[in-house]
Amino acid sequence: MKPSIPRGTRDFGPAEMQKRQYIFNIVKTNFQLFGYAPIETPSMENISTLTGKYGEEGDQLIFKILNSRIHESKEEKKEELKKEFNASLEKSYNSELITEKALRYDLTVPFARYVVMNHHNLTYPFKRYQIQPVWRADKPQKGRYREFYQCDADVIGSNSLVNELELMAMMDKSFSELNIPVVIKFNNRKILSGIAEILNASDQIIDITVAIDKLDKIGKEGVVKELKEKGISDEAIHKLEPLIDLSGSNEEKVGVLNNFLSESEIGKKGIEEINFLLNHLKTIAIQHVKIELDITLARGLNYYTGTIFEAKANAGTFTPSILGGGRYDDLTGIFGLKGLSGVGISFGIDRIYDVMEELNLFPEAINNVSTTKILLANFGEAELMHCVGLVSKLRAAGINAEVYPDVVKKIAKQFEYADKKQIPFVGVVGSNEMTNNTVMLKNMAAGTQEEVIFDKLLEHLK
Repeated sequence: MKPSIPRGTRDFGPAEMQKRQYIFNIVKTNFQLFGYAPIETPSMENISTLTGKYGEEGDQLIFKILNSRIHESKEEKKEELKKEFNASLEKSYNSELITEKALRYDLTVPFARYVVMNHHNLTYPFKRYQIQPVWRADKPQKGRYREFYQCDADVIGSNSLVNELELMAMMDKSFSELNIPVVIKFNNRKILSGIAEILNASDQIIDITVAIDKLDKIGKEGVVKELKEKGISDEAIHKLEPLIDLSGSNEEKVGVLNNFLSESEIGKKGIEEINFLLNHLKTIAIQHVKIELDITLARGLNYYTGTIFEAKANAGTFTPSILGGGRYDDLTGIFGLKGLSGVGISFGIDRIYDVMEELNLFPEAINNVSTTKILLANFGEAELMHCVGLVSKLRAAGINAEVYPDVVKKIAKQFEYADKKQIPFVGVVGSNEMTNNTVMLKNMAAGTQEEVIFDKLLEHLK
C-alpha cells in the first residue's frame, strides 16, 4: 500500500522548514520584545471547553476524538455503541458516550481555560504568547488547511485600549521585517451591535455579523441573500446597504457612522473606541502597514466584544487573511471567572508562508538548507576517527560541524555530499594533515583551498 497523509495536512522538508523558522523567529522575537511570555496547552481539550465558543459554523469544524473505550468494550456493548455513534453523526457527536475530547480549534479558548485554572498564580495584566498547531475539520483548499500553526499574543486583565495600540505596533513591526505589504482592517463589535439595534434586529447580531463577514467571499448579493435566509427584514437590509457600500478615508467613515448610530449608546461607545485608536496612530509611529476602518469586518467568533482586527497581503493574487484577533470582555466568564477583559491577535503562519512564496519575499540566504558550517572529509579509517575527534572540538567551540561517516574510495563523493547540502566549507584530512594537525580547507563557493592549522581553523570559519 502506498503511504499517504490526510488531506489538509502537509510534510515539511528542510527547505520549507528553513523558511518557516524564519517567520517563526521574527514573530517570536517581537512577541518577547513587547513583553509577552510563552505558554503551551495540550493538543486536545475536553469537548465542553471548546463547543459553544465559535458560533454554530465554528462548532461544526471542531475535530472530535472518538472515545477509546469504544474499542475496549465487550462485544455485546460494541453494537449498541456503534448505533449510537452513527446516530451522533447527525448531532455533531453530542453524546459523551461517543466523544469527550476534541483537538483544539484555536489557541484563544484554551488560553482562557488556562487563565481560569491558574488564576491565582498569574500577574495581571498577563501577557502570553503561544505558537502551536490547531485543527479544523474544514474543506481543504489553497490557503485553508486542516492542520496549521497559529502564533498568538494575548493580554488579559486590562481594559485599556493602549493594549490594542501596542498590538497594532507589533503587527506593523512584524510585517515590516517580513517585508509583506499589508493592510490591517479593523472594526468594533459594539458598532455592529449598534447597527443591529438601529435595524431592530438586536437578537440577530450573530446572524448579521456572520453574513457581513463573508462580503469579500460571496459579494454583496450573497450577503443580502444570506441575511434574508436568516430572517432579516427587507427594511432592515435596505437600511444596512449604505454601510456595506461605505467608502472614503477612516475619518469620513467615522462621520457617516456618527450619524447612523446617533441613537445607539453601544454604537457610540464603539465609535469612541475607534476614534481613540485613530487619534493615537501617530503615537505608535505606524510606518509599514496600511490601517483601514472596515465596518463589514465582523470576525465570526462569538467571543469578540470590542475592537476586531484582520490583516491581508496588499499585493499578489493570493490575498487571504493572514492575521486576525480582537477584544473579548468576558471569555474567562464562561469558565466561571468573571471580569477579566482581554485582547489578542493571531498570526496565520501557513498563509504568511504561502504569500511570501508567491511574492518571493524570503531572503536569498534562506535557500541554503544546511545549518552545517563545515564538513570534515576523510581518506580512510584512521583519518575518519581523527575527524571524529576534530569535529567534537569544533562543536565545543560553537561551530556547526559534521563528519562524513563512511570511508569511501573517492573523495569526490564527499564533496558532492557537501555541495548538495550547500555546506560552505569542507575540511579534508589525510595522513599528512593528521601528522601536521592541519586540515585542507576548501571554500565551496569560491573554489579556493588552503592548508590551515587546526587551532587557526576557528578564525577562518568565524
